Amino acid sequence: MYRALVLRKDEAFKVSLEALQDTDLPEGDVEVCVEYSTLNYKDALAVTNMSPVVRTWPMVGGIDGSGVVLNSTHPDWKAGDRFIHNGWGYGETRWGLMAERSRVKGQGLVHVPSNLTTLQAMAIGTAGYTAMLCILALERTGLTPQAGEVLVTGASGGVGSVAIALLSKLGYSVTASTGKLSESDYLKALGAKEVIDRVAFSEPGKPFQKERWAGVVDSVGSHTLANALAQCVYGGKVAACGLAQGMDLPTTVMPFILRGVSLLGIDSVMAPLSLRKEAWSRLAKDLDLQKLSQMTQVIALDDVVTQAQALLSGQVKGRLVVKVS
Repeated sequence: MYRALVLRKDEAFKVSLEALQDTDLPEGDVEVCVEYSTLNYKDALAVTNMSPVVRTWPMVGGIDGSGVVLNSTHPDWKAGDRFIHNGWGYGETRWGLMAERSRVKGQGLVHVPSNLTTLQAMAIGTAGYTAMLCILALERTGLTPQAGEVLVTGASGGVGSVAIALLSKLGYSVTASTGKLSESDYLKALGAKEVIDRVAFSEPGKPFQKERWAGVVDSVGSHTLANALAQCVYGGKVAACGLAQGMDLPTTVMPFILRGVSLLGIDSVMAPLSLRKEAWSRLAKDLDLQKLSQMTQVIALDDVVTQAQALLSGQVKGRLVVKVS
């Protein structure tokens, strides 16, 4: 038997820790012991039923997981290998990894880099992996530290925290936008040169504003993203990966056709394996592990629902790692 965080929706929504049997394991060619998972924004929406994330019931929560392979019929994986799993619809259409054991598809797994533990891999998790995807996209379109300031919105969240740590180590001048000015010391310790109140971005603004940002990592969407676009310098580049404020984008074409601004969409869920491997290789090299530790809190499976509510109400900073087994 093994424990799992199970979401059910019969007459009413229910989430609870359950003891499951081996016969309950999902299909897959790699059986794993899950040591750690994470609590991401999407996970929080799912386990609180605040948004229709889950599309198949019942569901085991958890879009991320890391641990050790128990057995495998996939040619790239063998017993004892350490794995990372991110996305691929787990926790949405397929049972997720907030379970002590699971079966997964080997074609979607990434090996844990040799200098990382499975705990550190989940401290990075989808949030950190997404931040790295943003940076890779910005670099591919020509952004360099010499180009000017980079804005990180939603800065005290998981994506924002890792993005700040990565960008600062790579030599960028980073400005952090947050609704928690009380966390300014935390954000500056991660590498932000300046911390500004998100109020400056979260309300409707002019479609064309004073130029400031050479690059932007945005996990917020809505008016925040629109204002960031309007403040980009000529040739500025914006990587958009989230919708914490909303999924709307109330902007105009002016930043694109008058300043040549690029808006880069970032998807972490279905990103190809080659891109995942590149992102994790760069994370292992470019992320300061001491800063990663500063932004990480480890919680138990029993605490997931309570912490999910705190995350959605803006009471959590950095990364929440779930100790599974």
